[in-house]
Amino acid sequence: MVAEESGQGAQNSPYQLRRKSLLPKRTACPTKTNMEGASTSTTENFGHRAKRARVSGKSQDLPVTPAEQYLQVKLPDEVVLKIFSYLLEQDLCRAACVCKRFSELANDPILWKRLYMEVFEYTRPMMHPESGKFYQINPEEYEQPNPWKESFQQLYKGAHVKPGFAEHFYSNPARYKGRENMLYYDTIEDALGGVQEAHFDGLIFVHSGIYTDEWIYIESPITMIGAAPGKVADKVIIENTRDSTFVFMEGSEDAYVGYMTIKFNPDDKSAQHHNAHHCLEITVNCSPIIDHCIIRSTCTVGSAVCVSGQGASPTIKHCNISDCENVGLYITDHAQGIYEDNEISNNALAGIWVKNHGNPIIRRNHIHHGRDVGVFTFDHGMGYFESCNIHRNRIAGFEVKAYANPTVVRCEIHHGQTGGIYVHEKGRGQFIENKIYANNFAGVWITSNSDPTIRGNAIFNGNQGGVYIFGDGRGLIEGNDIYGNALAGIQIRTNSCPIVRHNKIHDGQHGGIYVHEKGQGVIEENEVYSNTLAGVWVTTGSTPVLRRNRIHSGKQVGVYFYDNGHGVLEDNDIYNHMYSGVQIRTGSNPKIRRNKIWGGQNGGILVYNSGLGFIEDNEIFDNAMAGVWIKTDSNPTLRRNKIHDGRDGGICIFNGGRGLLEENDIFRNAQAGVLISTNSHPVLRKNRIFDGFAAGIEITNHATATLEGNQIFNNRFGGLFLASGVNVTMKDNKIMNNQDAIEKAVSRGQCLYKISSYTSYPMHDFYRCHTCNTTDRNAICVNCIKKCHQGHDVEFIRHDRFFCDCGAGTLSNPCTLAGEPTHDTDTLYDSAPPIESNTLQHN
Repeated sequence: MVAEESGQGAQNSPYQLRRKSLLPKRTACPTKTNMEGASTSTTENFGHRAKRARVSGKSQDLPVTPAEQYLQVKLPDEVVLKIFSYLLEQDLCRAACVCKRFSELANDPILWKRLYMEVFEYTRPMMHPESGKFYQINPEEYEQPNPWKESFQQLYKGAHVKPGFAEHFYSNPARYKGRENMLYYDTIEDALGGVQEAHFDGLIFVHSGIYTDEWIYIESPITMIGAAPGKVADKVIIENTRDSTFVFMEGSEDAYVGYMTIKFNPDDKSAQHHNAHHCLEITVNCSPIIDHCIIRSTCTVGSAVCVSGQGASPTIKHCNISDCENVGLYITDHAQGIYEDNEISNNALAGIWVKNHGNPIIRRNHIHHGRDVGVFTFDHGMGYFESCNIHRNRIAGFEVKAYANPTVVRCEIHHGQTGGIYVHEKGRGQFIENKIYANNFAGVWITSNSDPTIRGNAIFNGNQGGVYIFGDGRGLIEGNDIYGNALAGIQIRTNSCPIVRHNKIHDGQHGGIYVHEKGQGVIEENEVYSNTLAGVWVTTGSTPVLRRNRIHSGKQVGVYFYDNGHGVLEDNDIYNHMYSGVQIRTGSNPKIRRNKIWGGQNGGILVYNSGLGFIEDNEIFDNAMAGVWIKTDSNPTLRRNKIHDGRDGGICIFNGGRGLLEENDIFRNAQAGVLISTNSHPVLRKNRIFDGFAAGIEITNHATATLEGNQIFNNRFGGLFLASGVNVTMKDNKIMNNQDAIEKAVSRGQCLYKISSYTSYPMHDFYRCHTCNTTDRNAICVNCIKKCHQGHDVEFIRHDRFFCDCGAGTLSNPCTLAGEPTHDTDTLYDSAPPIESNTLQHN
């Protein structure tokens, strides 16, 4: 018989046939196995050589009998393994104590895998190193040689729910001899009762099958785990149609439920009597562990998981809470708990709902494709949410309402079908270091007296704005990186008053910060740059305070006040914009003080279309056009500003512009220090206008002015120039020590183009030549009339600003005074006007 089994085993075994050489003496075996259940007597008989016979008080080697030699040495491995395959686990452990060879063969992983799968059904070892901890491993990757045996030892003493098997097990005691530590039941209810009555360790294995309408109330620290091949939770299904599927009550502090599908599937899915029923109901003063479970509820009036009451503090991890017809996870009434690494998706209402002082810790959950909001905190709900991935929910990814105050850290909130984060109705919360992106509406909405803290987040690539604060919203918006959004990076409207500081707001497809409809707020120490429209817009009765910001490199205006936009702009750096650094129009009346406005590719400050404003103590320099433009019935006040080193004029006032210019220093500008034109009438008092590369003050085109107590000195062309027909009111001005380059050139008989080129417009008498067919756009200086156009039909036009077209070489006859001609366009009598913003209002 042994030979037949040996031959059959040799065909099927992966082991190479081998024989042992004779050993000189018997090999001692291990003192004791780790397998629980091996009896003491067996261990004494087979495991301790010290208890063998002694001679003269000393241990002696005994002669090896032929049978022992054959079994221990000569019998092929395949035959031994075949014999061992008929043994159960305890006998296998006893055989391992015989000798070293048997110990090695009895620990063969294939033997233990067969035994293991017969008892537990797992196709991968389920490790249980400590209470409340289970995980499956790949045997090939495990560091120990026999994970099947190790897991068997960890799981050995347990009760098994295996319908139909209990009768077979207890009616064949000889077949299952040694498995007295295993109990078998047909139902979960019986197993729970048997475990508790027997004062058992409380480990229950629920084997493959569907268990329906069992009464599972857990009020002791039992451990219940699914046992099935393949993906365990798919094969072990526990469902209820009438009552909550699992109810954890006081006394279940250390209970564990894992690796199974838990369903609540009522026949009448919307009936009101199911209102209190759930897949999992965790009540006061209990803290079970729910691990690797699939949780489904088709009831429309109750959540899938309900955690409620003081002291309710479960650990729910690696679970899938999806496709439910109400809320996925509901935490309320001071409940807490730890919720980690769960998949929560496609639920009809909120994926997670925290209410009434619930305060969970929620980490690394994947919350997505919800048919409502992703996470909803409401009515003083709290919680700590960390490293969650929240995306593609139908409403907001995260909603905070009615005094809720969650903390959300390092989460990704993205691709929402509406907004990313929605804080309203006095909601609060701390949102720190999150990534908020690609949402259809604003990344963050704050409204209705809510006051959250938004710090250190990246808010980007939204299909609308970045942060939207409206309807009396507040909040601290600090240290965020806001970029690439389709509308404004931050929008503040309708009496909202946030604090916005230390943010980077850049590369938006719209403006940077948009304050409108009586918006307020303190906006300080931000960097706003490279936005497509204005860096900051202030409009429609808004009154923000902007301090110490860097607003630069925009593709339009730096700061834009229009339609009664007000507020304070102070101590900011505003530079390098395509349009003006600051624009003020249509009734706007901001206070602009102590700013540096420089390096613009257009003007510094443009006030137009009835704009107002108090512009004080600013430094305005190195702009491509005038430092300050005032036009079209605007009437600002400029005091104590330094306007210098402009690549055009200092201040240009035209088209009915007015204004009070007082105690300003205007110097080193390429064109006139102050140009007043076209029916304008400003008042200039106590200004110093000096060291300019053209005129000090030029007044032309029927403009008037009041000049009082000004000092005008050391300007290249001269101090004060008045065009024909201009009348001014002057008092106590000092015009002195100017270089008077125009008068000197005229007296020397030079063409005025020699001193102006086509970049300046010196004021003097200019003429036209009918013989040379000059047009209304041409002008000729007095010396060219005398020299180059001598004997021609000429006409004096007026005393005004121009450059000489004769000297520029744009007429048919060459200029004999200017030397080589410089071809250029027709003369313009005023500096080129600034580019006005055509920015449209976007709500």
